[in-house]
Amino acid sequence: MPNLTRRVVPIIFLTLFMDLLSFSMIIPILAPLLLDAEGILPGDTVYATRTQLLGFLISIYTLAQFLSAPLLGAYSDRNGRRRALFFTIPITILGYVLSAYGIYSEQIILLFIGRMISGAGAGNVAIAYSAMADISTPKTKVKNFGLIGVAFGLGFVVGPVIGGLLSDSSLVSWFAYDTPFWFAAFLAFLNMIWVWFRFSETLDFTHLAKGNIRVFEGFYQIVRAFKNRSLRLIFSIIFMVFFAFTFFTQFIQVYLIEVHSYSQSDIGFFFGTIGIWIIFTQGIILPFLSKRYNSRQMLRFSLLIFAFSYLILLLPQRGWQMYFAIPFVSIAQGLTLPNLSALLSDAAPAHLQGETLGMQQAVRSLAQLAPPLIGGFTVALAVSMPLWTAAIITIAAWVIFYMLLK
Repeated sequence: MPNLTRRVVPIIFLTLFMDLLSFSMIIPILAPLLLDAEGILPGDTVYATRTQLLGFLISIYTLAQFLSAPLLGAYSDRNGRRRALFFTIPITILGYVLSAYGIYSEQIILLFIGRMISGAGAGNVAIAYSAMADISTPKTKVKNFGLIGVAFGLGFVVGPVIGGLLSDSSLVSWFAYDTPFWFAAFLAFLNMIWVWFRFSETLDFTHLAKGNIRVFEGFYQIVRAFKNRSLRLIFSIIFMVFFAFTFFTQFIQVYLIEVHSYSQSDIGFFFGTIGIWIIFTQGIILPFLSKRYNSRQMLRFSLLIFAFSYLILLLPQRGWQMYFAIPFVSIAQGLTLPNLSALLSDAAPAHLQGETLGMQQAVRSLAQLAPPLIGGFTVALAVSMPLWTAAIITIAAWVIFYMLLK
């Protein structure tokens, strides 16, 4: 098992890093691309339409991930993690290429299609979680899921910075909004080669799951998740936490542009700083605390801190002051998400880790899908609305968590 762990963990780490790179790289690009009168949309497009399209473009990625994650998780339970993981990477590459060409040719429909395909490939998050669960013991599970958090945090560091810098033509004349996507396609190709030669199977084939895989498994997974009495409250908390965090990640850039006049490079460095704090939290603070406290004990406090961290972001009056508020939301996020995953994994049968964690990804994807669909309308009313919404929903999740403890 130790040798297998050493071989598998770096592959899981890189694959999840690439997934979040795809997701976060577009964060500093989309808002300027759609809100700028000289962007991809006609100059006479009204502001409300621009914010609504921004929400729809964000949601198409999450919708595709919502549909694909449980399918891929269940497929990996039946056919192995290695085959399922390798299958998803070419899909991701195709999504990058179509997104890049859509921006280059100013065809927003191709950008939509590219983001949808990238989201389908990013459903391999369920496979990665399952592989990590395969090689984990009860004592190492929180630590290993924390490594997944580090991969996500690193993606938040590199993705927005790459998106902000490689799209800035003032740095290099041929840099444009499409440049980061070509770069990501190349990195994904290298990842595919690494998976083929280095990733070892983690699934115990003596305990394969049975049954057919349904095309709309994501919807069935949602129903099953909230019908399961032993897991219902955990899934409810996961849904609400990710719903709130998505409001923050997807629409804080509009707040930064409108209130503090941030450019795409500024937005990239803002999210990069968030990622650095998440890495610090899940790489150093979380392992330290996990030796002394269990998941329930940490969640009791991290959820409440998470809620109020959104409101702290409303306090700064100048753009540079936002960096003093970043540690609150980053540390709370870094402590909350791995412990929620560990709490769910501990409650799931060993032979259904892939399916259960696929259900988790479906719930997370649904939670990430909803805010962009409605956020474009709410942010048109008040740019601070997503932060208030995130705070209120996270407080509600904290209340439900106390119901779970009882």
